[in-house]
Amino acid sequence: MPNSTQEEKYRWIKPILFKEVSIKDMDKVCPFSKRALKYWLAAYRKRGLAGLKNKSTRPKTHSKEIPIRTKERIVEMRKETRECALKIKWDLEDEGVFVHHQTIQKIIKAEGLTRKYRSRKQKPEYIREPLAKGQMVEIDVKFVPGRINGQKYYQFTAIDCASRWRYLQVYDDISNLSAVSFVHELLQVCDFKIEAIKTDNGPCFTNRYTGYYRSDRPFPRPHAFDEVCAGYGIAHYLIDPGKPQQNCFVERSHRTDQEKFYDQNRFAPFSDLRYKLRSWNRKYNNTRHCGLNGLTPNQALAR
Repeated sequence: MPNSTQEEKYRWIKPILFKEVSIKDMDKVCPFSKRALKYWLAAYRKRGLAGLKNKSTRPKTHSKEIPIRTKERIVEMRKETRECALKIKWDLEDEGVFVHHQTIQKIIKAEGLTRKYRSRKQKPEYIREPLAKGQMVEIDVKFVPGRINGQKYYQFTAIDCASRWRYLQVYDDISNLSAVSFVHELLQVCDFKIEAIKTDNGPCFTNRYTGYYRSDRPFPRPHAFDEVCAGYGIAHYLIDPGKPQQNCFVERSHRTDQEKFYDQNRFAPFSDLRYKLRSWNRKYNNTRHCGLNGLTPNQALAR
């Protein structure tokens, strides 16, 4: 019995080669077509047994294939900006190139440029109602990586849940005074009315888990941050302990800060950090967001 397709083909054309039978007579008993027999004979006479080896029927070209220069541009943009396929699609449209975002994702995956995720635990889903600008602003603190001249610094972040507009400021401590000063600066900078602020349970935002609230005093003293919010007529909400996903917008923006700002910059004096942070904040507010369907935070505010 033949051990390969080459031997099987040769078994059927061998009697024809030695002129023991004609092609017409072989076609009557052969399970393959007469055309296949002729094709095998021509291939064998030209290349021997190597000509009978099966060849791929995959087309060598495709009428709708992405040009190689476009593929190279997609890879360049991915390596430079680390943006997702949808944002790369919008950037290519600005350059006059139109490619579907799923095609871009396939190219990124084929080049091995996708993010390696760890196995994720099942998380509860939170129902979010669409909000208007200023209806809910999330505030949180991010530790600035490393030290500058031996000093530790802290980044206070405020982000509007509706428009993703942000305001950043850096302080040399994480005290109540810094949190109160940040709120004063935020209200001076933003041009819309803030109705509510949501924070975690850090000691610079609440004394629910520290100080007077945990003591046995009959009338616990309110926190300085609560007093400032009440003075401006702003509601102050706290997330559940151990549930940072309830502060999802500001937490996600902190990951972007780490990957695209702190990992790519070095700071000498403190003034250099504040200057570069202001520039980065302007860039962030003018960057397209997938959650805004391609709009920038400043464009979402204008709407």
